[in-house]
Amino acid sequence: MPLSANTPKKNLRGGIYVFETTHFGIEVEFTGITRTEATEAVAKVTDGTVSSNGRCEVRAPDGRVWKVVYDSSVRGFRRSGKRLIAVHNSEYQCELVSPILTYQRDIDTVQAIIRKLRKEGAFACDTAGIHVHLDGAPHTPRSIRNFINIIASKNDLLYKALEIKADRMVYCKKMDEYLVCRMNAVKPQTFEQISEIWYAGYNESRDRHYHDSRYHFLNLHSFFQGTHTVELRGFNSELHAGKVRSYIVLALALNNQALSQKNASCRKVQAENEKFAMRTYLNRIGFIGDEFKSCREHLCQHLDGNGAWRFGSIDGKSVRTTRTEESDDA
Repeated sequence: MPLSANTPKKNLRGGIYVFETTHFGIEVEFTGITRTEATEAVAKVTDGTVSSNGRCEVRAPDGRVWKVVYDSSVRGFRRSGKRLIAVHNSEYQCELVSPILTYQRDIDTVQAIIRKLRKEGAFACDTAGIHVHLDGAPHTPRSIRNFINIIASKNDLLYKALEIKADRMVYCKKMDEYLVCRMNAVKPQTFEQISEIWYAGYNESRDRHYHDSRYHFLNLHSFFQGTHTVELRGFNSELHAGKVRSYIVLALALNNQALSQKNASCRKVQAENEKFAMRTYLNRIGFIGDEFKSCREHLCQHLDGNGAWRFGSIDGKSVRTTRTEESDDA
């Protein structure tokens, strides 16, 4: 189901512009409990009604439907004391699929569901991931090219910050360098031109749902052939509510940057101090204030360096730099 094309209205929350009418969806893969058990957990949080047709669906009082579906990429496990036992039962290969959400209205519910699933015994495995789908309606050919360049310029930093595991790289590859070079050489002015570049080199039909082009951090196959959403796939699955929130906020902020900038560069950011580079970048795209303090911490904690000082101390004196990183404005 395509996301709504409502015109976005900006609302300032702690320094980040979160669109009140910008919609997103989230998919969270996990194991540890069955789909039936997960469905019951979602129903308890949302005060919803479990479907009577045998499907693992919950209809919330507002009419929106949450689903727990089978996902073949998830390895099934259950806990027995402190031991993890592999189970050959597809009921343990779970993916939570949200309805259309907005940050201000629904973030508390999302976090409450994540906490409830973990309390009931759910957990992530190495192959599980989180995918955030962003409303594609406001995007233009310019903003889509911006998005490609933004992800390309932050490839290395994002992959380290998010600890994308080797087992998952096949499902969320880095931005293809040939695609980025071609996109910036041609400077496509229409979605059709972008689509031609996106699918270049693939022999399979574009109509396939599981088209190979979709398995990248930034997936545009869903934009061109699916639900008209821009999908970000570069998040390891987590049942830590704070980390899930930080992933959602990052996705919304990246989307906002792509939409609002006139141009974006694919140049790599400085890498001599990863933590400083990430902190200053997050500040620039809106992660300001106490509301997003925990999000900043989650997104910087796995990086090397010093978040406060780019170059450390000189002659025993700490010197704060005023330069942050190469601008994305081309």
